[in-house]
Amino acid sequence: MTPPGGRLPDGFRVVLDPRTGRRDGGAALLGGSPLRLLRLAPRARALLTGDELVVADPTTAVLAARLLDTGLAHPRLDPVVPGDVTVVVPVKDRTAELNRLLAAVRADLPDVPVLVVDDGSADPAVTAAVCVRHDARVLRHDTARGPSAARNAGLRAATTGAVAFVDSDCVPRPGWLGVLAAHLADPRLAVVAPRIVALPAGRPGWVSGYEDAVSALDMGAHPAPVAPLTGVSYVPSAALLVRRAALAAGFDETMQVAEDVDLVWRLAAAGWRVRYEPGAQVAHEHPVRTTDWLRRRAFYGTGAALLARRHGPAVAPVVMSPWSAAAWALLLLGGRPGGLAAAGVLTVATQKLAARLGDPPPTGLAATLVVRGSWSAGRTLARSVTRHHWPLVVPLLGVQRVRRLVALVAVADAAVAWWPHRHEVGPLRFAAGRRLEDLAYGAGLWRGALRARDPRALLPARPPRT
Repeated sequence: MTPPGGRLPDGFRVVLDPRTGRRDGGAALLGGSPLRLLRLAPRARALLTGDELVVADPTTAVLAARLLDTGLAHPRLDPVVPGDVTVVVPVKDRTAELNRLLAAVRADLPDVPVLVVDDGSADPAVTAAVCVRHDARVLRHDTARGPSAARNAGLRAATTGAVAFVDSDCVPRPGWLGVLAAHLADPRLAVVAPRIVALPAGRPGWVSGYEDAVSALDMGAHPAPVAPLTGVSYVPSAALLVRRAALAAGFDETMQVAEDVDLVWRLAAAGWRVRYEPGAQVAHEHPVRTTDWLRRRAFYGTGAALLARRHGPAVAPVVMSPWSAAAWALLLLGGRPGGLAAAGVLTVATQKLAARLGDPPPTGLAATLVVRGSWSAGRTLARSVTRHHWPLVVPLLGVQRVRRLVALVAVADAAVAWWPHRHEVGPLRFAAGRRLEDLAYGAGLWRGALRARDPRALLPARPPRT
């Protein structure tokens, strides 16, 4: 998985994220995830006079790469005609869904080779007939070996430089592959993923409105680099475009869940870039039955223990600095004196950070960073109460103060999360869906940790230094 040498090519364009702010008259940039302050050398400041930077030489290539890797900027690329790519579809038994997917792929990409990996379907003849109808090649596993093994088989069988994985319960939107393929101009890019949106359900269930708004497969409207402990820490394997040479052995076939997260984190650790590109969209058939949906969320939760074994604190459910942890502990447990002590802790943290940021110390900027970081840590902590660590909270609900605090956290968390989606789903349905989803995921998380006899998926971690 060692990435190749080489820089971003001439003509490669990056544009600052709209949420990136300029400081000190353009001498520094504030943004990214995790939030960071990037000071620009005089030469870099002269090159970045506007919001866009075009690579024209080694110096601009280094600056553009730095902006990409910090999440302060994103590629601005024109779609290309997909050429050296094979579409690989792992499938087991879903012949109607496979037919729907292949029809959409052929309507958009009539000349791109398509390889269907039949992972032990009960009636392989029916699968083969669907593939013949849409001019797709079939690779057959006599017994089911799992989606990771099916994807790896397609990866090995492909002869093109890139492979687009698409699950059979998906329907790509027109133009999706051209948008993703443009990212391959970056020689260090290993994987780029589209936005996974909802495929309109024929018979929507109670949970459909909530799932359509905040599916675990939908990484949102903003492009981003993908890495652990960032705003977009993973992308789902429902649809991915990969550079075949980057994946080596591919997905871990021993993992039946979270194999996509594991792949992304291994690539990031090896120095490859992984990107999320919402300009390309693939629709996914979300669960409509509440029981199926909850079972799937619990299944996702079991994957955290597997990831903790391989990646340690990258999977931590709570990430906060010791300063933030101390401030929140004092605020929640110390009453009014605790609140004053928490303010004192944050004041000291601000002074220490200001001393690190420059001379003279930019106290106002440091205070902004400390407050934003502590607020984010508080939201993470509140989320863990209702999601990751609710089995620890339930026995304490007999204490009135705890019960009131948990109720407040549950309502506030749902309200804050609902507000960006207020035009898509009602508040009561959203709140009920969020609480049920959290209960299911937390149950799966604890089940996986207990089964693995490994508590690391439940433990907090410190944020990485930036």
